[in-house]
Amino acid sequence: MINRINPIALTRLESIQKNSGESKQAAVSFESVLGNALKQVNDLQQQSEAMNAKLASGQLEYLHQSTVMSEKATLALQMTIQVRNKILEAYQEIMRTQF
Repeated sequence: MINRINPIALTRLESIQKNSGESKQAAVSFESVLGNALKQVNDLQQQSEAMNAKLASGQLEYLHQSTVMSEKATLALQMTIQVRNKILEAYQEIMRTQF
């Protein structure tokens, strides 16, 4: 028995080949989005350290400012770690997939 080629599969293959140029642009934008997100987390960490230094030196008038900034930085770091863990899990799952 001879297997026929499904015309829908060929259409999908052609559309994937046409869109391959767009995926390079998407990869660059993903890289920039990820870089910006990590920069924001780093900025929050630095702001938190600066607030703690001001608090220790007596330059900060209200304690809650330091506490709020510290919590923001902690939550941002925890979320970044969780996103990283999910990305690694997805990558490992893809690597386990047999083609």
